[in-house]
Amino acid sequence: QQQVPFMNIQFNRIILFVTDAERLKNFYQSHFGFTVQEEIKDEWVVLKAGPAEIALHRIGEAYRNDSETTNTSESNVKLVFETDEDIAALRETLLQKNVPMREAWQYEGFLFCDGEDPEGNIFQLKQKIV
Repeated sequence: QQQVPFMNIQFNRIILFVTDAERLKNFYQSHFGFTVQEEIKDEWVVLKAGPAEIALHRIGEAYRNDSETTNTSESNVKLVFETDEDIAALRETLLQKNVPMREAWQYEGFLFCDGEDPEGNIFQLKQKIV
């Protein structure tokens, strides 16, 4: 087996194709404090999410429904956000803001909790147990 030479490649952005970029921008700003880096109104938003960016790209005309507020995500992507904050407290805060959240669990020195954004994209909160 031939070895591939090392390349200096770093992950810095994920693009989510969404129905309503403005609604998701507001969700991630209000619940996670992410800041806007770039924006084309109602079409494209780039949010700074720690060392990486989340880009929200409005889906093409052919994929849009009559109802722009319908959850359309059937993605196999999960956004993972690591935090020093208490997962139980974060989960409770998000539940109080009507964000769908699953139960928290522990695995190999970490606490995890999954939630869902307004378009059905799954995100995960991850906290190292100290």
